[in-house]
Amino acid sequence: MTDFVTEIKNDLHALWARLSAEGHALAASVEAMYEKALNAAETAEKTTLGRLALGSDVNLERSLRVGDRLGGHMLSGHVDAVAKIASVEEQGEAWLVRVGFGQEQARFLAQKGSVTLDGVSLTVNDVSGLSLGVMLIPHTREVTSLKHWRPGSEVNLEVDLVARYLARYFEVTGQKPAVADDARFALALERAGYK
Repeated sequence: MTDFVTEIKNDLHALWARLSAEGHALAASVEAMYEKALNAAETAEKTTLGRLALGSDVNLERSLRVGDRLGGHMLSGHVDAVAKIASVEEQGEAWLVRVGFGQEQARFLAQKGSVTLDGVSLTVNDVSGLSLGVMLIPHTREVTSLKHWRPGSEVNLEVDLVARYLARYFEVTGQKPAVADDARFALALERAGYK
């Protein structure tokens, strides 16, 4: 058992502690904390977890505690869709990975935005039609299951939580961001020292 798995096991002391496996939030009971996660039929159907072979590498992450430093984007562990790796291209030491996704996720994905793939928070390099590109640096591949990605691999996709709520706000209110709002935002950023 690796040090990280031991650390997670020791940290899951509360009844029904939350644990993310391949980006999907699971509830784990104290008695079965690392041997069994309570996995509903919907989890098996709507994520890749039901398709994993016994012994597969998975990305495990504990829930963020109040007061912890937030170094990435906010995740809920609620997988939105199973996406498919379209291509993996070596670019120097990094990999440029193209991921195909469904129309339902398109409104949440933007260049330089965030996406979670198999539980790993990544920056979207570009979006073209119903595919996005992300770069995997050597460290990310080394410490995650993403090293196994090949064209045709299925991955769990979670959209950015802020993008989800912004889209919902505009849908419910009927408002649309105005071009002038973009200009005001850009000016505010410039005045704050960002270029």
